Amino acid sequence: MSNQNWKNLSQELRRRAAQAKSTGGGPPRSPFGIFAGVGGLLLLGGVSLVAQNALFNVDGGQRAIIYSRIGGVQPRIYPEGTHFVIPWFQRPIIYDVRAKPRNVASLTGTKDLQMVNITCRVLFRPDILQLPTIFRTLGTDYDEKVLPSIVNEVLKSVVAQFNASQLITQREKVSRLVKDNLVRRAAKFNIDLDDVSLTFMTFSPEFSAAVEAKQIAQQDAQRAAFVVDKAIQEKQQLVVKASGEAKSAELIGEAIKKSKDYVELKRLDTAREIATILANSPNRILLDNDTLLLNTVTDSRK
Repeated sequence: MSNQNWKNLSQELRRRAAQAKSTGGGPPRSPFGIFAGVGGLLLLGGVSLVAQNALFNVDGGQRAIIYSRIGGVQPRIYPEGTHFVIPWFQRPIIYDVRAKPRNVASLTGTKDLQMVNITCRVLFRPDILQLPTIFRTLGTDYDEKVLPSIVNEVLKSVVAQFNASQLITQREKVSRLVKDNLVRRAAKFNIDLDDVSLTFMTFSPEFSAAVEAKQIAQQDAQRAAFVVDKAIQEKQQLVVKASGEAKSAELIGEAIKKSKDYVELKRLDTAREIATILANSPNRILLDNDTLLLNTVTDSRK
């Protein structure tokens, strides 16, 4: 019985006692009437107590099962609402069946013996139809007893199949394997997993430094390869240019051997260039035409 009920009962007893004293000068009352009044009050308090303990509420997102002192855990699942139990003989056990998140961190090794810290986030809820079995085998704190162990085991078994670099380049595949294995393991304990994701992944400082050094070395190698390719291209360009000049000189020599027309043509071109320079120059120079190659009347081929 609650404190309020005891308080109401004591006040009613005091009131009845005060009425008995106030009527003490009259004819004596029957003791059976007094006992009947007290019995009525006790019966009223007992009924109030039974009514208060015989009802229980199941809120939204919850389910309940009943434990009986006679038959143990009952198989019936109680939905949301108000329900009736037999006081003392039965008591309700309420489960939250909404999806809840949990983060589990694990330190494990890769295939190439690199240590990696991984945090796995799971969104779990109990199988509603198996609540009696969950209470009988695991209790109400089923997530504390099951999830840390199976998540650590699955992470270690999956990560051991990949190198450290593959954990980064093949992260989607790793996440899929972790999810498939976790869903299968959790189903054995009547736990449903709505989502599994790898939210955090860090490597050891030594491995991070090695990766950075490898990237720097690759960049240096690419830069050196570029410099080598550039030198090769420049060398080939010089070779082609020299070959062209040699071929040009050879052709000019053969042309001169056959005819002096080429020499005369070059002399006339040179004379035109000299004339252009002198015409644009403010200086005045007195030289003969032969010196300046400006004598275009005389044929040098003769």
